[in-house]
Amino acid sequence: VYLVLSLLLLFLVLLDVLLGHLGNIVELLLILRIGVLHHKAVIRVEHRHITLQALRLNRAVGKLISRLHDVVHQLFAVRRVGIGLQRILERDDCRLMTTNLVVCKGIYERLIVQTLRQFGDDVAELVASNSENKSKTWDERKQHTITELEKAEEELSQKVNDIMMIIPNIIDPSVPIGKDDSENVEVERFGDPVVPDFEIPYHREIMESFDGIDLDSAARVAGNGFYYLCGDIARLHSAVISYARDFMIDRGFTYYIPPFMIRSDVVTGVMSFAEMDAMMYKIEGEDLYLIGTSEHSMIGKFKDQIVKKEELPITMTSYSPCFRKEVGAHGIEERGVYRIHQFEKQEMVVLCKPEESMEWYNKMWSYTVEFFRSLDIPVRTLECCTGDLADLKVKSCDVEAWSPRQKKYFEVGSCSNLGDAQARRLGIRIKGENGNYFAHTLNNTVVAPPRMLIALLENHLQADGSIKVPEVLRPYMGGLDYIK
Repeated sequence: VYLVLSLLLLFLVLLDVLLGHLGNIVELLLILRIGVLHHKAVIRVEHRHITLQALRLNRAVGKLISRLHDVVHQLFAVRRVGIGLQRILERDDCRLMTTNLVVCKGIYERLIVQTLRQFGDDVAELVASNSENKSKTWDERKQHTITELEKAEEELSQKVNDIMMIIPNIIDPSVPIGKDDSENVEVERFGDPVVPDFEIPYHREIMESFDGIDLDSAARVAGNGFYYLCGDIARLHSAVISYARDFMIDRGFTYYIPPFMIRSDVVTGVMSFAEMDAMMYKIEGEDLYLIGTSEHSMIGKFKDQIVKKEELPITMTSYSPCFRKEVGAHGIEERGVYRIHQFEKQEMVVLCKPEESMEWYNKMWSYTVEFFRSLDIPVRTLECCTGDLADLKVKSCDVEAWSPRQKKYFEVGSCSNLGDAQARRLGIRIKGENGNYFAHTLNNTVVAPPRMLIALLENHLQADGSIKVPEVLRPYMGGLDYIK
């Protein structure tokens, strides 16, 4: 027993010594490996201080990149993004080169005099071998080198930024895996869907029966995808928006009417390039875009701002007209107002601490459900799968309203948690006790007529062709009970 214990103790001592040296061995191997990368990727400046700084920086960045590669592989797989890992590797190479160029430039500027004094003869011989430098003074050569470094830094930084802007966000683990919106998952239904015992006409026909819509004139004036609302239908449209505004104010949200145009740096801060191309109208000759939703203006309000932790959460509800090109598979509906170029919307937007964003996500979609149920419209919630999740979103769900005519649900709102994606792009940070960090942003549709009017008209159509006005809307309709 003593012999076994003695051997075990000896083994432990040897193992402890080995482990003590293992860290140094690994560190040496890493330094050697990164030294090769450094030799290939960085503009060589033969000075031992510069080399040491660059090697340390490469090692730190390299460790982080190696940990991210597996995550990136999985992220592309579930989101079906066609960027490819090679683009990310290119981004890593650019980042290493850019970072080291900055280090080299800074140290070069500080140590150029000492370098020339210590290695003057060797450097002079090296520079003299370059025909372009033979006739230049030392100051001219120094300035030329710094200028070249700055140019390379700018080009590589832009390349890094361009690639980073198309990398999607990390999704929440609870998001279901799926190829497209056909694989979204129903979560819960609210209210009993009813199909009346009389035929329900198409929504355009219902509106026209009250002289409430004129699509033909709108097409002559602006083309397809636009409309004139008239009379009581236009009044009902305004009543819904006004009620939505007060509904959110009563829940502690601050009411805003934001700018209806935003600059390009805000556009790229709030959405991906693919979304921008499919949605946004650009003002010719101006750095301005028409907003597709007031969320864009409301998040842009905090661009490059540092928000005090005590001020959070910031809860806002905003009204705006919305303008969308609707490029893609869905296109424009010519018969009615389901998918159009111009509509109005009441939005809710929240800026909060990271640890509170999921709590607010659940509150926000529940507000939309509560709003539609107050209008006696049955709804359901759908969890968006990975294939239907926009690039910047962490988690998203759709609220769908019941259509008695189609005997199915259709989308009337969408709630999204974007994590810190928009905050990173726009520089929205929280001032914390241990330093600044990025905020989380969320947005959700309260209501977006005239699409929402389809659900309201169909669910409140009476057998005699009249429309019953929901009780909560009557104060906004001058006390009108029915539209006849």
